[in-house]
Amino acid sequence: MRKPRESFTHDSVSQIQAAVDYLPSTLLVPLPRLLYHNFKLARERPEAYSEAFRLMITRFRRKRKVATIKHLLQAGYLVHALLPGTGVRHLHAHFAHSPTSVALFAHKLCGLPFSFSAHAKDIYTSDQRQLREKITLAKFVVTCTEYNRRFLQELASDGPSIHRVYHGIDAGLFSGQSESRKPSPPYRILSIARLVDKKGLPTVFRALRNLLDQGISLHYTLIGDGEERRSILKHLHNLGLETVSTWLGTQPHQRVIDEYSKADLFVLGCEVASNGDRDGIPNVFLESMAMGVPVLATRVSAIPEILEDGLTGLLVDPGEHEAMAQCMVKLLSDEELRHRIIAAARRRVREEFNNRELIQKLAAVFEQAGLKRTSKGD
Repeated sequence: MRKPRESFTHDSVSQIQAAVDYLPSTLLVPLPRLLYHNFKLARERPEAYSEAFRLMITRFRRKRKVATIKHLLQAGYLVHALLPGTGVRHLHAHFAHSPTSVALFAHKLCGLPFSFSAHAKDIYTSDQRQLREKITLAKFVVTCTEYNRRFLQELASDGPSIHRVYHGIDAGLFSGQSESRKPSPPYRILSIARLVDKKGLPTVFRALRNLLDQGISLHYTLIGDGEERRSILKHLHNLGLETVSTWLGTQPHQRVIDEYSKADLFVLGCEVASNGDRDGIPNVFLESMAMGVPVLATRVSAIPEILEDGLTGLLVDPGEHEAMAQCMVKLLSDEELRHRIIAAARRRVREEFNNRELIQKLAAVFEQAGLKRTSKGD
């Protein structure tokens, strides 16, 4: 959909051997190129293009967004400029919003079946009419939590089955602390998150202020960046936490692993944002659990599917900074609870969130849809 915006890539990206094609991601500069391929396609397949164009008009009238027109043009470019000669038999899109819109239009333009994976923001901030339409027309849909699966199945009860396949992590990459490690002041508390409202970081900050007011010595590290960076870091400043905090911005895997290895506790205060956006199961929870860092979070969306309160982590209600502060103290000082949670959390990740096993489960979904590999590289 677009070229990477980040200034670095994780080492694992170098292992990708497949060729990568990028769609024109804006309208202004690449418009002549987009129009050329779309006009050619419309002449070659007038009926299919007319049907896709009518669908675009219907969808545009619902939301009045220029992005709808762009998605049709991107799909035309994909079908006419990129797909010929590739042998592609199926289109799969990650994220239910723009990528799936392009896949849907491409399906209309060339007849290839499509499917998509739905995650978090793309589900809960999408127009439900548009989302229902995508589900109904898709060959199948995959999502990453049971909470999401139920929501999508209820939204389009006459659509195809919704498959739940959890995200996993590389258990070999994230392995660290000994369960017998005892934290000591200043306690090292860690959050890794995009700096956006749904992460509930102000709740974490208020809980940290509570601990400091109790005379508890700590150092807080925040990794991540995002659209709400200025307002979120302002909360940190207004609570007087700057002298005990370090904000590192976005970091590569190895630096993140180094911070996990130093941390005594991982905390996020996830909540439902004003626009409906919410987390599924943040991968940072899985990474923390695999690294032997106990996790404290909130009862939102699918988080209780990985964090069972008192068993694999501790949970509080969103916005409850006093309860969060109390649980922080518990996880830092109660050795028996800490040891039990670390052991159970590691076991849960190893048994249910190993990405090698989950990749096979995802492959089985494709095979059930008749998409078996016919030769190496398909």
